[in-house]
Amino acid sequence: MIPTEDASARKRVIEDKLKQEQETLSFIRESLEKSDQLTKGMVSILSSFESRLMQLENSIIPVHKQTENLQRLQENVDKTLSCMDHVISYYHVAKDTDKIIREGPSGRLDEYLACIAKIQKAVEYFQDNNPDSPELNTVKARFEKGKELLEAEFRGQLTRYSKPVPPVLILDAIGGDEDMEVQEDVMLEHLPEAALQDIICISAWLVEYGRNQDFMNVYFQVRSSQLDRSIKGLKEHFRKNSASSAIHSPAVQTKRKETPTKKAPKRPGTIRKAQNLLKQYSQHGLDGKKGSNLTPLEGFEHDLRGVKHLSDDKHGAATGKDDVLDIEIDSYIHCISAFVKLAQSEYALLTEIIPEHHQKKTFDSLIQEALDNLMLEGDNIISAARRAIMRHDYSAVLTIFPILRHLKQTKPDFDVTLQGTAASTKNKLPALITSMETIGAKALEEFADSIKNDPDKEYNMPKDGTVHELTSNAILFLQQLLDFQETAGAMLASQVLGDTYNIPLDPRESSSSASSYSSEFSRRLLSTYIYKVLGNLQLNLSNKAKVYEDPALRAVFLHNNYNYILKSLEKSELIQLVAVTHKKVESSYRELIEQEIQNYQRSWLKVTEHLTERNIPAFQPGTKLKDKERQIIKDKFKGFNEGLEELCKIQKGWAVPDKEQRDAIRQAQKTVVSDAYKAFLQRCANISFTKNPEKYHRYAPEQVEEMIDKLFDTSA
Repeated sequence: MIPTEDASARKRVIEDKLKQEQETLSFIRESLEKSDQLTKGMVSILSSFESRLMQLENSIIPVHKQTENLQRLQENVDKTLSCMDHVISYYHVAKDTDKIIREGPSGRLDEYLACIAKIQKAVEYFQDNNPDSPELNTVKARFEKGKELLEAEFRGQLTRYSKPVPPVLILDAIGGDEDMEVQEDVMLEHLPEAALQDIICISAWLVEYGRNQDFMNVYFQVRSSQLDRSIKGLKEHFRKNSASSAIHSPAVQTKRKETPTKKAPKRPGTIRKAQNLLKQYSQHGLDGKKGSNLTPLEGFEHDLRGVKHLSDDKHGAATGKDDVLDIEIDSYIHCISAFVKLAQSEYALLTEIIPEHHQKKTFDSLIQEALDNLMLEGDNIISAARRAIMRHDYSAVLTIFPILRHLKQTKPDFDVTLQGTAASTKNKLPALITSMETIGAKALEEFADSIKNDPDKEYNMPKDGTVHELTSNAILFLQQLLDFQETAGAMLASQVLGDTYNIPLDPRESSSSASSYSSEFSRRLLSTYIYKVLGNLQLNLSNKAKVYEDPALRAVFLHNNYNYILKSLEKSELIQLVAVTHKKVESSYRELIEQEIQNYQRSWLKVTEHLTERNIPAFQPGTKLKDKERQIIKDKFKGFNEGLEELCKIQKGWAVPDKEQRDAIRQAQKTVVSDAYKAFLQRCANISFTKNPEKYHRYAPEQVEEMIDKLFDTSA
């Protein structure tokens, strides 16, 4: 049971809550009534506002439509007026642009092109809208006049600013400073930047609007002339400096310090002398009227006795001519390099000015004059060489070697530069190279034949048995080939001379094209050629030696020549080159030399034979000899003395230029003669065969040795 007091308290609480809820409900009802009233008022206001908006809209829309129509009409009027002004402006174009067109584009190209654009638009307008109007003819004439002046400006600026490239700049461009580890390319600026931009702008306009390609002909004519003048200027530069260059150095050294040039193809300092000597030999050596001015191999004496020398004045004159020739050769070599560099530069310039689809054709036309002149000069060199070879002047081939080598070295750059030109243009350099190889091979072959067929003329033979001019000239010629091994080998290979020399072809070398021959085959071919020349020389020397009546002088002559050949081969790289196909050439020459030494030594048998025991009577010391026996000993002394004196007198005037060989021959002869003489004196020491022994015993062994030491020495 819940206590009464608690129930009462609970009841009071519930009643209080109920009262509060009733008061809350009463407040909510009042609020709802007020909200309904406000809603009704708002609906009434909105309804009134909607009614008024509808009235306003019905009033404004007609006004708006009317205003819009008026605006459209205004715009149409403005457009019509603008079109009228635009059309009317076409009728005034000729008058407005007359002054600018007449004065030309010079100095104000942008303004001039703007005027041309106006005229062009006027032409298009009249053609489309009024083709029969006289105004069309007027603006057309004005447009053509403007185009002509633009073409004239193109020609004028191109001609005015196109100048030949100075030789010094060309030399820098084709070489640079050889002392620098990294060489910088020298850029050739053919036109000032401002003029170039104007020319590019005019070119673009003429292509796009002028419908004219005549300016391309103008371009290649002007630039072709400058290219040719640049190369001719370089050539003239070499000619003007030829005098000082000839004094100070060969052509290969004509480069001044302030004008560094491309490293020229190596041309040995002796090539000019070689040309001179071989020319003298070919022109005079065969008839024996003149000899060559030879410088002996190092290690030989200062003079090869018996070889005649030209006078200083004649030699000086010949040297001067050869200096000029060197300049011409160097000039041509540099001009070839200059052409490649200048042509590359011209193509780079052309690509900025000429449309792409016309670039190759224009470039082909541009380079023709300069290229033809270079090829013509090369043909002249070949013709001169051909005429010289017909005169048996084989030094001409030495002129071709450096040029041909440079042409072959430059050919890859040529091919790249001429890429895209006509086939006839591309084939000009290969044709020149082929012609040079042909004439060079002909010269090499005829030179080998001339060595073989050089006539044996008694008055042309050295009286002292020294080295023959044929030998020295042949070796000198062959030594020049060392600096041009690839070139000379290619010359021979170009004529497919492998069958001539019986050299087996590698399967890779079976093609008939000269370019297909490997460098190794060319080297073998050149090796065989040199061996052939040496063989021809040896055969000819053997025949020439027969001119000498004295077998000993004949042996000395052959010994000197064989020794000179061997020492020359060893001194240079010829020995290694010949050894490519003939490995025993060195031992063969040593055998020949030793054989000739033995042949020479036989000449002393008529001296030493008197010292032998043959016919000497047997006797005891103190025994008196019979008259016949005494006479035998006297005859032996007499024969020895006379033979010794005779040989020493004759052989003193002979020559053995090689000091080492000369000393060896003397020493060997001293040993043989002195030993035999001492033995003979010892056997006759206690024999009384005469009352005047000093009459027969003229020389002591030491004196005999001294006499032999004076052999081959005219100053003794």
